[in-house]
This record gives sequence, C-alpha cells and structure tokens, in this order.
Amino acid sequence: MVVSMVTDSDLGTALPYRPCVGIALIAPSGGVFVGRRKKGAGSEHVAGPHMWQMPQGGIDPGEDPEAAARRELYEETNVPPEALKLLAEIPEWLAYDLPPAVVKQAWKGRYRGQTQKWFAYGFLGSEDVIDVLNPGGGADKPEFDAWRWAQFAELPDLIVPFKRPVYEGVVAAFSGLDRWSAQP
Repeated sequence: MVVSMVTDSDLGTALPYRPCVGIALIAPSGGVFVGRRKKGAGSEHVAGPHMWQMPQGGIDPGEDPEAAARRELYEETNVPPEALKLLAEIPEWLAYDLPPAVVKQAWKGRYRGQTQKWFAYGFLGSEDVIDVLNPGGGADKPEFDAWRWAQFAELPDLIVPFKRPVYEGVVAAFSGLDRWSAQP
C-alpha cells in the first residue's frame, strides 16, 4: 500500500494562480506611481520598507486584462481612464508564489500566488486627481494610505521580497519608458 502525504509546502503548488493585472503609471517627469499599503491590508504584505507597490488587482471573469488594468487603477488611485495613455504591455504573464505560511490566509486559501499581466500607462492628468484615500470616486475602500513617485531602479527594493522577481521583470520590460513624453 502506498500512502501519499501532502505537506503544507506541497499544498501551495497544487493550487492555481489568481489572474491579475499590474500597472506602472508613469508621470511625464519620469516617476512611477507607488502606493503604501495600509496596515492590515492583507496577509501577503509586510511592514517597513516593503509596504510600497504599484497598483494591481484581480481580473473579473470574462474581463479583458487591459480593461481590468484601467478599472483597477481607478479603484485604487482615482485616476480615470481618460487620464491614461497606453505605453506598453508585457506580452507574457509574470507569476509569483506566496510564502507557504501565507497561502492559507490570502484569498481564502484558493490560490498559490498570482499570475500578472502588466501594463505601462503614461499619466496625462493632474496630480490632484490622484486620491488614494477616496479611490473610485469614493466608492472603493482604500488600499493605500499614501503615494509617491518612485524611480524604476528603486521599485524592486520597495516590494515584499517574494514579489521582487516580478518587479525586476517589470523594470526590465519597461526600461526607457520613464522618458515618455505627454506630447502627441
């Protein structure tokens, strides 16, 4: 008789990835939007210098990833779709696994991590439309309690360590876009 045991570390690899989008919002001056995650924002986040991240979020069933990116950006930052210029999309999906201790806590234990489709948008609006405390026109719960513009090179050091390879891929793919121009 063969007995198969599933350990906690095996549990995560048996689960699917959550489909998600990620957004690099780039100011004409070259900075990239990062928001500081609110305390208690989720078990997959840690305190200290790793509380900063670019907007990201799940894709609804049947939703186009680019439409999801615009929606998520509005729901997290209040930046409306008309204030965006699509600059680039990473063709492949980038994935990360949650640490085993977090798998059971995040997303009700249904996913091992996320697979993300990343988009870079040029920001065409005025900074006063960015409102992380009242996102989605005040209809959505805030995920961030502060925001700032960061440089591409510093992004991997701002994110939780298990997401760092994804951020390194985003930085590599979007390098040079920090010099985009808002002019047609």
